[in-house]
Amino acid sequence: MHPSATAPTPSSAPPGHPDVLVIGGGVIGLVTAWRAAGRGLAVTVADPAPGGGAARVAAGMLAAVTELHYGEQTLLGLNLASAGRYPRFTAELEEASGQRIGYRRCGTLAVALDADDRAHLRELHALQTRSGLDSQWLSGRECRRLEPMLAPGVRGGLRVDGDHQVDPRRLASALLIACERAGVTFRHGRAARLTVSGGRASGVELADGTRLSAGQTVLAAGSDSGRLAGVPEDVLPPVRPVKGQVLRLRMPDAPAGGSTFLSRTVRAVVRGGPLYLVPRENGELVVGATSEELGWDTTVTAGGVYELLRDAHELVPGITELPLVETIAGLRPTSPDNAPLLGPSRLPGLHLATGHFRNGVLLTPVTGDAMAELLATGSLPEEARAFSPARFAAAGGPRPESARVREEQPV
Repeated sequence: MHPSATAPTPSSAPPGHPDVLVIGGGVIGLVTAWRAAGRGLAVTVADPAPGGGAARVAAGMLAAVTELHYGEQTLLGLNLASAGRYPRFTAELEEASGQRIGYRRCGTLAVALDADDRAHLRELHALQTRSGLDSQWLSGRECRRLEPMLAPGVRGGLRVDGDHQVDPRRLASALLIACERAGVTFRHGRAARLTVSGGRASGVELADGTRLSAGQTVLAAGSDSGRLAGVPEDVLPPVRPVKGQVLRLRMPDAPAGGSTFLSRTVRAVVRGGPLYLVPRENGELVVGATSEELGWDTTVTAGGVYELLRDAHELVPGITELPLVETIAGLRPTSPDNAPLLGPSRLPGLHLATGHFRNGVLLTPVTGDAMAELLATGSLPEEARAFSPARFAAAGGPRPESARVREEQPV
């Protein structure tokens, strides 16, 4: 049981049904299920392929500092809180699953290739300093001393030793095993419709017609969270998919293991677009990230691959000599303010854990803790309250007729 576990609140689940039903088996759904089970709750996860989702495409950067954007200081607090929990979270999860998740304290180097990028990084450094964050400005020569494979034209950069990384695929795999060992039940089916009874969410109907009931339901289906049938219109989370294409390459092995190619995550803005290179401890190099508003399209395009390789070559010329192992595209669940929706919805019995956009892996520990606290006690922790779905709710008044759904008897 999680060290902070308390006795769960009395369950409103029908007899013989779980306390909690989690819709979605990505890292957010899995960590919610694992932490809730650790609080003594009976949990079921509904997903056709648990352990998949956006994590298969994510780079796994735990970049609370270098991901700082203007106007996102509130999100910064949540990001920092979650990043600070990663060492303990990693230890707990690796013990529970028996698997390593590739957590590395390697740090991040954000570099500039021209004068405009250098000015942008200087402004970011000033914002980081005003926000009380730890980052160090380096000259181009100092950047190349840290990472000799960088292009000679690098003009300067920011060294952030506190921004780490984890392997999202290993993270998802470990969470899946930890859930199974904690007694979480899996129903391998696609959620087709939320069911409602007595003005309260009562569970879900799967695509094959199977109905699952539970005392509380958590919608954690990533980009699909915004289009689940049966959810009232004024409750449906405003989440949309944003496409990202990613490349995976293989770095040469160093004589004593590891790699001499890159020792830490390197980020840059090339031709106005963000670029990152994330070296894994297993010799894999992840290169991203495109960001495309193309609906549900997950096609890997020649243009996307070309642009990533072109920009990465400009930053690290030797990259074109590496074997290309995989090209893949996925969808990030994105909210209107780029921050997650965490907590109870306007429909009793339905909670949301979605909309994490580029910070899903980073926010995994704090999301699991917050949702488990809510499910076990009915109270959302202080650090998560600013991200309540209520911030997007329409002001007052009854739901319009078109937003009402047919209520179903519990099964």
